[in-house]
Amino acid sequence: MIVITLAILTILPLCLAFAAISDLVSMTIPNRVSGVILASFVVLAPLSGLAWPEIGMNLVAGLAVFGVCFALFALNVMGGGDAKLLTAAAIWFGFNHSLLVFLVTVGYVGGAVTLVFLLLRSQAGSVMAMGIPLPPSLINAKKIPYGIAIAIAGFLTFEQAPIHLLAMKAFQ
Repeated sequence: MIVITLAILTILPLCLAFAAISDLVSMTIPNRVSGVILASFVVLAPLSGLAWPEIGMNLVAGLAVFGVCFALFALNVMGGGDAKLLTAAAIWFGFNHSLLVFLVTVGYVGGAVTLVFLLLRSQAGSVMAMGIPLPPSLINAKKIPYGIAIAIAGFLTFEQAPIHLLAMKAFQ
């Protein structure tokens, strides 16, 4: 059981961190990151003791988030990698208040990240003159690496996810 608990407590945060770094450096989030997040939930949820109806509702939450993200992607408001990452992360939070807290946090953190990146881009010459290297994708891209906001929001709210709560009970 300890291996399952450790997997639950580390897989999502590590994948989110990898996605954020990848989005910062290359403005892309590899599909395999979202795939690992989804597959690990499908494997770990039943092993953690999460009830089958709750697992089903977590998958429904992912479908609902995917529907909204797909619409935003079709309108060219959201990147495909961001949509897949947000969908995969939403599955870990389920269709309850923790999903709402996660999504609201994504919105707030996303606003802050956007302001920071717009400020950095407007002051890129000054920042680089101070000897601080900035990735070229950060300076030249027209998009905001929103995977960073998704990752930060995931870190801040993961303790409210039902599967995380079950994993923490295993340590008690």
